[in-house]
Amino acid sequence: MPSFTYIRHEVKDGIGWIELHRPERLNALNREMVKEIVMAMEAFDHDDTVRVVLLTGKGKAFCAGADIEEMADQTPMKMEVANQFADWDRLGLVKKPIVCAVQGLVLGGGFELVLSCDLVIAEEQTMFSFPEVQLGVMPGAGGTQRLTKLVGKTKALEWLLTGDRITAQEALQHRVINKVVQSEQLEEEAFRFAHTIAKQPVLSLRLIKEAVEVAQHASIYEGMQFERKNFYLLFDSYDQEEGMSAFLEERKPIFKGN
Repeated sequence: MPSFTYIRHEVKDGIGWIELHRPERLNALNREMVKEIVMAMEAFDHDDTVRVVLLTGKGKAFCAGADIEEMADQTPMKMEVANQFADWDRLGLVKKPIVCAVQGLVLGGGFELVLSCDLVIAEEQTMFSFPEVQLGVMPGAGGTQRLTKLVGKTKALEWLLTGDRITAQEALQHRVINKVVQSEQLEEEAFRFAHTIAKQPVLSLRLIKEAVEVAQHASIYEGMQFERKNFYLLFDSYDQEEGMSAFLEERKPIFKGN
């Protein structure tokens, strides 16, 4: 993987760790930074030593949103020609589970980045918001869509139309995040959570995530048919045989990811 300007990355015990590293700008997202995040995630997605991706942000804010200086002079045609959100679309194609740990401000594009992840842990003082309406624009990287699917139309409209800030506890209450922890526990809990997932058989992780993604868009019948096919597929894996043999033999399984 190449070296990057705006992020840091490494592999730790099956975890592909990505850290947003632009603290002097509160990790505001420019197009190059988004590209680096996606490139790192895709590299981890194809790395057999990585079972789960962990995304964090350095500094007082996880991410204060898009870099407004970069966007202020854009025109519709410039953004169309640049295919402004192409890299964002690639995030949805990552097959491995993505855990996100956030602190401080999670605004605009930063909130959309969080919503693109699968599991989210937040420090107790974290504040979320979509402030785009206050700038005369709106979310463009999936914010209106993913938020509505999570919290429903009325609550999504409330947050999107006002730009109000949302506490970590309110985000937890409305199922936007999985867990709230104290400040000093965030990094430890994020890695513990990621390690718990990384211990599981990688093919099961992949097909479970795939089935849950389908469940968000398909009818219950279509979703169950898809789930059933993935269930059957796992019976052609070494890890299924090893997992069940270990259970019957009362020992710990040794998964190989094939």
